[in-house]
Amino acid sequence: MNAEAKPLPFPQRQYAGTSVLRERGQREVFCGLTGIVWLHRKFQDAFFLIVGSRTCAHLMQSAAGVMIFAEPRFGTAILTDRDLSGMADPNDELDRVCATILERRPEISTLFLVGSCPSEVIKLDLSRAAIRLTERYSPQVRVLSYSGSGIETTFTQGEDNALNALVPWMPDTDERQLIVVGCVADIVEGQLRSCFERLGIGPVHFLPGASARQLPGVGPNTQLLAAQPFNGTTIRALCARGAHLITAPYPFGAEGTTAWLAAAATEWDVSTERFASVTQPLAARARLALAKHKTLLAGKRVFFMPDSQLEIPLARFLKREMGMELVEIGTPYLDRKMVSSELPLLPPDVVISEGQHVEKQLDRVRAAQPDLTVCGLGLANPLEGEGLATKWSIELVFTPVHGYEQAADLAELFARPLVRRSRLNV
Repeated sequence: MNAEAKPLPFPQRQYAGTSVLRERGQREVFCGLTGIVWLHRKFQDAFFLIVGSRTCAHLMQSAAGVMIFAEPRFGTAILTDRDLSGMADPNDELDRVCATILERRPEISTLFLVGSCPSEVIKLDLSRAAIRLTERYSPQVRVLSYSGSGIETTFTQGEDNALNALVPWMPDTDERQLIVVGCVADIVEGQLRSCFERLGIGPVHFLPGASARQLPGVGPNTQLLAAQPFNGTTIRALCARGAHLITAPYPFGAEGTTAWLAAAATEWDVSTERFASVTQPLAARARLALAKHKTLLAGKRVFFMPDSQLEIPLARFLKREMGMELVEIGTPYLDRKMVSSELPLLPPDVVISEGQHVEKQLDRVRAAQPDLTVCGLGLANPLEGEGLATKWSIELVFTPVHGYEQAADLAELFARPLVRRSRLNV
């Protein structure tokens, strides 16, 4: 693909970041344990053992919607008063629980020990426990550890920490390949894989894939394409192994998906004609599907509170493809490496806030009176009670929203609260 005929002539201005408002104070976010909800469905051969409290167990039970007779691939080793007071050896108890799980679930080849706030309080070293248990159960089972503590930046960091724990186990390779980093729904993975195949890009691997045991290799000829903006730690670990990150906007909406694919196509020298023949029909169908939602969303004002780290690419989608006005884009952490292609696509005068001081931010929401506020569950109901329409940000992580086929579904998630409010006001 030559430089004179890029599919999307995005503006090349640099984002100075002078309008970033950095806040530190009380935060309202879920903890990193929440990532298990989608990771345990993705990995078919893994089990996630949370080392935490009953509160951790209740969180996962409610977040995943698991009924009492279901048997998901996650559970909680509950720390009791005896553990916290030092009356019991937590390592002995942990070994016993792991033995029970692996005896009951012989199909499990990877066991994740997931740290929580309580396990960090008693300084339980899960990394050493993982090494000890791997030596015991190898080669049948590999035991890894990562932190899902609520002390982390936000709930999506749980996925980043889990994937980062896999990087040391990825073999070396000199093969030229593409790895898509970030969890996407199986249906989305299939659609994106089809686009890559038709473009002649490959081999293509997805991290995470169906197996936590069978991992792709990584090396100096490995190209990385991020599907989620919150996997910066994993990306950096892969780059330290020699891989190279292809910077691109994220595949949200028709424009974003085309730009994402175009960045990979440029690296693979795909011709402009071939790229257009593959992507133009898909983009046209996506824009047609988006049109009905744009009628409702255009001109509406949206305020993003920091929650998932998806805020910046989603704001770009809503502004450029849906015609919405951006009041403020709050993000828990502004990782410039991961959003370097997104920032120049935002209006130069937009307010971006990093971190959170929830009371001050709520004051700005009330003063602005936006048409839609994207926020966490803990803030949505109070704001609804004050007459403001809200969108649960966690739903944007749980729902398949990447790619051409899901573009209209993504727009509908933002349109739905406005439709509901208009019906209630009749």
